[in-house]
Amino acid sequence: MPAITTPFAQSGEVDHDGLAKNIRRLLSAGSTGVIAAGCTGEFWSLTETERSAVYKTAVNTVGHKGTTIVGAAAITPSGVIEALHAAKEAGCNGALVLPPYFAHLTEREVIRHFETVAANAPLPIMLYNIPGNAGNALTPQIVDVLADLDPVVAIKESSGDWINFQKTLNVCRDRIKVFCGPSSTIGVPAMLAGCDGLIDCFPNVWTGCIDMWSLFQSGKIETAWEYQARAQALTDLFVSGGRTLYPATKAAMDHLGYPGGGAPRAPLQPLEEPALQELLQGLDRILDRNDSAA
Repeated sequence: MPAITTPFAQSGEVDHDGLAKNIRRLLSAGSTGVIAAGCTGEFWSLTETERSAVYKTAVNTVGHKGTTIVGAAAITPSGVIEALHAAKEAGCNGALVLPPYFAHLTEREVIRHFETVAANAPLPIMLYNIPGNAGNALTPQIVDVLADLDPVVAIKESSGDWINFQKTLNVCRDRIKVFCGPSSTIGVPAMLAGCDGLIDCFPNVWTGCIDMWSLFQSGKIETAWEYQARAQALTDLFVSGGRTLYPATKAAMDHLGYPGGGAPRAPLQPLEEPALQELLQGLDRILDRNDSAA
């Protein structure tokens, strides 16, 4: 399931037409659903009203063609619960929930936060471990506790640390589904270990990241490894040379003529030269536009 961007019009408002077009493109490419208003969707820049509207556009566009999961991030339990109710009202299938961010918490505080959220959750929860962004980690020890909460049905493990991913998979795989977050870097190893699915932002740019799952499932492991290498090269390109992931993703989408790109919201800024030109040149080289895999 791709973690999709939130496009913005030149006026600064959410571009719901571009959002819907990108979702339809990804579903046509084989996506089994989408993650909207998550990290890639710049959730931190959206007002509550905007976020609820993104939920509704995602649900209306995906319909019965797949699963719609949306970000319900907030620092306080009440903020998360409010977002969960908005997601429920929009018709979402589930919500992605980070641990609280900014405030550095103890293990007990993180667990208590999720217990409070779970006791008031109106729809299924996918835990989200991305300590590089959130600041607080869902360690395997914490996940072992949270996996027993009734609304918790899955985790998106996006630490990028293979040992942490495998330990998390081992402690909870018999109770909840485990999705590999950075599938662009460790998707094939995660599938070999028995993960339940892949979630990544790179399908916005290259749908080979979607194909990697089907290739593996059909036994074409060698080809899946080749796709993995290309995805790893994309990752390196997008986060080097003065570039960061989300502005680079949108710039690449614009270059390829895909909907859903455009400028990110402040404090993120569009790429400038020479970082932009280096991105586009590297993108054309890695994707090899004449290659059917691109």
